[in-house]
Amino acid sequence: MARALNKISDTFAKSALEPGRYSDGGGLYLNVKPGGAKSWIFMFARGGKRQAVGLGPYPAVRLASARIKAVDLRSAIAEGSDPKALRTPQRELNFSECADEFLASMEPQWRNAKHRAQWRMTLGDAYCAAILGKRVSHIKTEDVLTVLKPIWMTKPETASRIRGRIERVLDFAKARGWRTGENPALWRGHLKSILPPRQKLSRGHHAAMDYREVPALVERLQHSDAMAARALEFLIYCAARSGEVLGARWEEFDLEASTWKIPAERMKAGRPHRVPLSQQARNLIEGLVRTKTSEFVFAGQKAGRPLSAMAMEMLLRRLRVSNVTVHGFRSSFRDWAGEETAHARETAEAALAHVVGDATERAYRRADALEKRRLLMQEWAEYLGDGVKK
Repeated sequence: MARALNKISDTFAKSALEPGRYSDGGGLYLNVKPGGAKSWIFMFARGGKRQAVGLGPYPAVRLASARIKAVDLRSAIAEGSDPKALRTPQRELNFSECADEFLASMEPQWRNAKHRAQWRMTLGDAYCAAILGKRVSHIKTEDVLTVLKPIWMTKPETASRIRGRIERVLDFAKARGWRTGENPALWRGHLKSILPPRQKLSRGHHAAMDYREVPALVERLQHSDAMAARALEFLIYCAARSGEVLGARWEEFDLEASTWKIPAERMKAGRPHRVPLSQQARNLIEGLVRTKTSEFVFAGQKAGRPLSAMAMEMLLRRLRVSNVTVHGFRSSFRDWAGEETAHARETAEAALAHVVGDATERAYRRADALEKRRLLMQEWAEYLGDGVKK
């Protein structure tokens, strides 16, 4: 029996927001990224392997146009041709479009959803905003340095990954005939001679503010109207990671129960995590409800996008807070919990969504100690307020 075609509608394509791939039949899919960006891809099997061809972003390429392209590609397959060899861009691609093409070709090989999301995030406007609209044939060394220099010393591991991923995208562009010459993101024999040696940090250790200084910072944040200030204040209250906060959507919050449920795909350990909201954290979220403009709680300036990954770091710079990282506030919280409270170590570690104990111990500990953590997080929030008054 022939596979059904034309399974999705224009209305569905316009309204689809949940990340994933939605089949129109016959190998055509609408691909929705975390953050809402959409594109068309054509999936096919060749040599026993599943492959993909990008057909362009939505809504620039409408549903009807995508279906016409899919028909042409199905015909090519029936005649024994390689769809990838026939797929040539009607105009020169910019970096964003080339990255989409590259990821569409690579993602079938990546089984880990978090891994795919990390590639898309780091190659998007979180870090690569300066080059997204630039034609791939025009990207030079200085463009790559514009992306890397702001984070080369402060986020060495992240910067290294981004450099390597930009290199992969530009190699892909060269292989497809969209650019020529040396790869400006190449490390050996090129950027290694320009950028200083990276600081090699032990995994999990980030420059942190002394917990006794955090209340004064929170007070300064409360006097700012910037969305980045609200995001950083909330991050401190919840001892959360920046990606968890920036990607927070309204649907994840149950304000009646004072909980925030972070889905597994946005957690480092790949497991869903419930965060008990202190009264202060809940008040902050309720204050944002009245002015919400996006599905994201901490909306960025671009429609349908969250704050950029650099927003909170840049805020700290504007406040002249040096030698501190956003991630380090988790350490500030942990130090406070260990030094100033009698809460069990396991409760503090669970508040940080750390995996505690061996596999056997975790198998017997099914509960997530939500109410114990709620008491801890409320004490932390009260300390942040009381600490200013001392």
